Amino acid sequence: MVYDRVKAVEYARRWALGANPEFYHFGGIGGDCTNYISQCLLAGGGVMNYDKVGGWYYNSSFDRSPSWTSVAELNKFLLRKVDSRGPFGRICEMGELQVGDIIQIRQNPIRFNHTVIVSKIVGGEIFVCAHSDD
Repeated sequence: MVYDRVKAVEYARRWALGANPEFYHFGGIGGDCTNYISQCLLAGGGVMNYDKVGGWYYNSSFDRSPSWTSVAELNKFLLRKVDSRGPFGRICEMGELQVGDIIQIRQNPIRFNHTVIVSKIVGGEIFVCAHSDD
């Protein structure tokens, strides 16, 4: 998969303040951040992985992988050994970040609880697009 950062960020900016009606919006029932970021990854060329155990896919609000909407599960999916379809990632330093990168935030050393996408970097200042509860 070749990740098109421009397309991912265009999508992120287009839907940052609204919900794409092609996808269920999970705001108010646990948050929409990872669902939104999964949409951004898909727009950037992400290939759905329909593995029922460890895949990354969305067909409907009732037929989706845990990694499509769960911060922790997306983390596990992106950092897996790259031997299957779908987007993948790696841990990097802040100075390595690029527009289109995904950042996962945690409030304690164990649990990630928010996912955002880098939409702009100006003079070392990092701007992001995100969803959460409305």
